[in-house]
Amino acid sequence: MDVLKAVAGDIAKLSPGRQQALFLGGVGTIVFGVHKVTGSLISARNRRLKEADAKAEMEGNTPHVDPVTGEIVQHLTKLPDSKKKRVAIDGKFFAQFKYLLKIVLPGIRSKEFVILLLHTGFLTARTFISIFIAKLDGRLVKTLVDRDGKKFLYFLAVWLGVAVPATYINSMIKFLESKLAIAFRSRLVEHSYQMYMKNETYYRVGNLDSRITNADQCLTEDVSKFCNFLAHLYSQISKPILDILLIGRQFYYVARSGSDSSSAGILPFAISTLVVYSTARALQVIQPPFGRLAAEQQKFEGDLRYVHSRVITHAEEIAFYNGEKIEQQGLFTRYLQLVKHMNVIFRTRIFYNAVEGFFMKYIWSACGLLMIALPAFFFDFKKSTVSARTRDYVTSRQLLVSGAEAIERIMLAYKEVNELAGYTDNVYDMMNVFDDVQSGKFVKGGVKSNNGEGVDIRTQRGVVHEADYVKFENVPIVSPNGDVLVKALSFEMHPGMHLLITGPNGCGKSSLFRILGGLWPVYGGKVTKPAHGRMFYIPQRPYLTLGTLRDQVIYPDTATDMKKKGLTDQDLAELLDWVNLNHVVAREGGWDSRNDWQDVLSGGEKQRVGMARLFYHKPAYAILDECTSAVSMDVEGKMYQHAIDLGIALLTVTHRPSLWKYHTHLLQFDGQGNVAFSELNATARLSFKEEKSKLEQNLAELPKMQSRLQELCRLLGEESVLLQKTEDAQSKGECIEEAP
Repeated sequence: MDVLKAVAGDIAKLSPGRQQALFLGGVGTIVFGVHKVTGSLISARNRRLKEADAKAEMEGNTPHVDPVTGEIVQHLTKLPDSKKKRVAIDGKFFAQFKYLLKIVLPGIRSKEFVILLLHTGFLTARTFISIFIAKLDGRLVKTLVDRDGKKFLYFLAVWLGVAVPATYINSMIKFLESKLAIAFRSRLVEHSYQMYMKNETYYRVGNLDSRITNADQCLTEDVSKFCNFLAHLYSQISKPILDILLIGRQFYYVARSGSDSSSAGILPFAISTLVVYSTARALQVIQPPFGRLAAEQQKFEGDLRYVHSRVITHAEEIAFYNGEKIEQQGLFTRYLQLVKHMNVIFRTRIFYNAVEGFFMKYIWSACGLLMIALPAFFFDFKKSTVSARTRDYVTSRQLLVSGAEAIERIMLAYKEVNELAGYTDNVYDMMNVFDDVQSGKFVKGGVKSNNGEGVDIRTQRGVVHEADYVKFENVPIVSPNGDVLVKALSFEMHPGMHLLITGPNGCGKSSLFRILGGLWPVYGGKVTKPAHGRMFYIPQRPYLTLGTLRDQVIYPDTATDMKKKGLTDQDLAELLDWVNLNHVVAREGGWDSRNDWQDVLSGGEKQRVGMARLFYHKPAYAILDECTSAVSMDVEGKMYQHAIDLGIALLTVTHRPSLWKYHTHLLQFDGQGNVAFSELNATARLSFKEEKSKLEQNLAELPKMQSRLQELCRLLGEESVLLQKTEDAQSKGECIEEAP
């Protein structure tokens, strides 16, 4: 102690400038040493992480559930997505964050920026109140030591008076943080929804691209958590920085005010700088990859939600098949994967939280007490009264506690920034995929990118033109997985023509419609087709939207769009007459009635609603994909004839011969990659159909007739010349088949 006092005395004899230079130089030397040591440790840790990622990429590390034990095990099967993305606070993160920040904070004139300014103002006011309360606490304690009752009551009244604006400011800080988060989310949701619903992105991202398996998770949970973290981190970082600057300045003057030496002011800052920097570097060395862990947790939660949504969507099929066991196993598998990952996070936080608490709660507290005590033990005080020392001690302690809390919040914010990096990466990747699929860039896992037929689905594209007719010129029909259904399709269709499309399942009929509708890219040749609004598609199960009965008929128009077209409910009633569906209006309570139409209407009623939509929109071309399979033939014929009378060119897939007479041309797929386009003679085709049915019926009865003839021959004891010829022919055929 005497040695320390002697050293402090020698330092006190130096000029103020030399004192500050001496302290700052010593602190700088120690900080530089800490920086070099921790820097080498951080570099070594990053190398280990890269080596682990490379090893995981080579071996694969996909968890699955053992069907016997029910435990999660690992296998070494390499999968396309086995590599874990490395999420960190680096240049990539800042580039992604800058891109998203421009969306949520578009400019200084935006509502979000105004909320941000108000939030900043309240944060600043809260810091000044904290400093004022620290001084007030010291004065209150001084009046107690001096036993001055009047001043004590006065300062107590002031303290209670400050409590009113302080509590209001605290409440407003929380309110504005919530408002800022919802404002950011509204801006980001609006932007992402525009991208998601543009150019059929919602279809392409799930059917033509495999990079996002849970777009709903990204659009809801990831966007929400990104905005919440962003708004919270602004408070978590901006206010502590302001607190450190203002409280540190005030703490310096408090320390200087009680001592003759300027070292009394600079020494606490030297110690605090050294301790804080050393703590930050130490925690940086041991900090786990929280960003990557958060991103992976969101992925596992999204996978679990996706499996739940599949069970809801296919509940009827699962119930018919009694598939509860396999579906439960699938759900539990995803849940166990999520639980295992969360347990990894929990275990990872044990050591880190222990070290973090040790430094911030105990080391910092000890250093804080040392900083307060140094001026009293090693420097001469001008004001030696007990009350003055007590006041300075209490004030310094309050300022120190506030400053330590601010530094601790900054240290904790770094961990939250890592989690923010995970959400930033997810949201940015989602929007990047949206941009790619809108521009025709697709990435599909497990596809035949170059399938031997000369079609490279990654880069090869055909030509698409808009006109008033439909024409395919050497266009390959290729599925998103790279399977070539038809090598080269060519046909031409003009207004007034009605095309019947036939063929076995999986031959490319629906694929043709998807190309016409612009859902699938054209991988070669040239496609000429009408504009998107001049074609209308009606599937076998028409989509029924949420809304009124009127909305079902005019979809995708709104009631406002209907009025702009000059149509009324009476016009809609006339449309329903053509599909024999007018009784539904009275049955359901009028046009404005709302219901779950997918469950309320029968299969045939849904299909007739789809045809009513066709009559409402009156497009130039209509794509009808088994859209009347649940409708009686008389009503079906009535609807087809009305569509022709309206001048709508029909492209129909059907298995009903009764509809042949409403078409002029035939496009026939054989299921082997070949297609024939020709004029359709419905009368001749019907006669061929009848003849084919009769022959099939006669051939089906032939074995019974042969069996009866043999029985009669045995009863009569005679032989049949016809049976003998048949047996000889069969024997000869078998001999021919067996001949080499």
